[in-house]
Amino acid sequence: MNHFSKVSIFLLLVLITCSSFVVLSPDWGFFGHRRINRMAVFTLPQDIFGFYKKHIEFITEHAVDPDKRRYATKHEAVRHYIDIDHWGTFPFDNVPRDWTSALVKYTEVSMVSPKGDTIQLFGDKAVELIDDEFLNVTRKSTLRKLKKESIQIDQKNYRTFFKDQIQPNFYEEDWLVDTEAFKAFYYDETGVELKTETVFAKDHFSEYGILPYNLISMQNRLTKAFEDKNIKYILSLSADFGHYIGDAHVPLHTTENYNGQLTDQVGIHAFWESRVPELFADKNYDFFVGKATYISDPQEFYWDIVLKSHSYLDSVLLVEKSLSETIAEDKQFCFEDRLGKTIYTQCEDYAKAYSDRLDGMVEDRMRASVYALGCAWYTAWIDAGKPDLSGIDKFKPDEAFQKQIKEEEAMFKKGEAKGRKHGGE
Repeated sequence: MNHFSKVSIFLLLVLITCSSFVVLSPDWGFFGHRRINRMAVFTLPQDIFGFYKKHIEFITEHAVDPDKRRYATKHEAVRHYIDIDHWGTFPFDNVPRDWTSALVKYTEVSMVSPKGDTIQLFGDKAVELIDDEFLNVTRKSTLRKLKKESIQIDQKNYRTFFKDQIQPNFYEEDWLVDTEAFKAFYYDETGVELKTETVFAKDHFSEYGILPYNLISMQNRLTKAFEDKNIKYILSLSADFGHYIGDAHVPLHTTENYNGQLTDQVGIHAFWESRVPELFADKNYDFFVGKATYISDPQEFYWDIVLKSHSYLDSVLLVEKSLSETIAEDKQFCFEDRLGKTIYTQCEDYAKAYSDRLDGMVEDRMRASVYALGCAWYTAWIDAGKPDLSGIDKFKPDEAFQKQIKEEEAMFKKGEAKGRKHGGE
């Protein structure tokens, strides 16, 4: 489709918007996320199946809460994706699989001298500190020795300091570091006293997404909820977990080209993960994927999911590009009536051609999502010591939970997402 044609379609959509136009939901669509959560319940062994079956409606309905939460906090969006190709090429061995190690590598830690100059001490492009403006060293012989031998910091010790003193700032607007603690650490490592009253850090990693790290965190949090037999958290975390696991199985959640905006394919995000499954899942997909199994290494398990998703990216893009160039433009997009609204979206025949050319990829990724989610729930229960949940009454949301959901729903309806928008918006 040439540029003029796409501009024409855009102007047409603007005109329609003034009346009754709606767009598809982002992110597997609400349909997809709910279906994944619901079907994952049937992967569970008998010991835990009864608990989840009792709460299957809650698990299904709240599968979309994380998408709504993106309208309430800027910290939510990055949990849904990772632009892994920003950092290099497959298999991305340069990206640490451990969360703290990734932050250590890509977080700048800098200090300000008494004269107001700034120097970076740690991070992927840290400089060597040899300027006496920043060092409380009076003897020139000592400075010459430092320049000759360089200043060495034990990386294991720095990682510990980072985790204890810097990483807790993650949700703060500014990452201000305890200056005295930093100076004490530096002195212990080098024997050199720093001249500074301000130390700060800047995260350059998480803006490109933290999806696999979030999955590992969710695994730990769900295990803790099972240990505490906290039914509210077990259910809300289980529902959220399903959403993030679903996202991890979407190739377009692993790339900077998340909506085809870099390849003149804007709209492919919702096409692949919303339009195709909404048309064909109920007719053709088989969601009975067998029984969940125990995850022995969650870090490897979740990273494998992300890397496999990314391996499908070229096909997702190239197949659609080929179809758009060979099928007539008036056969690609159609008007449809849905729930009293008129939508302008990919024609069913065009979507079927895309799905067929992908050779079952969308179904395979949804099936894999169902299985992985069942494994995640089952593993958390096992790691928590297999708590007996058979006598637990059906959960009834308390006032605080209901208030939170209502607030997120209200923010969602306002339509002002915080952080990076998904491709479907």
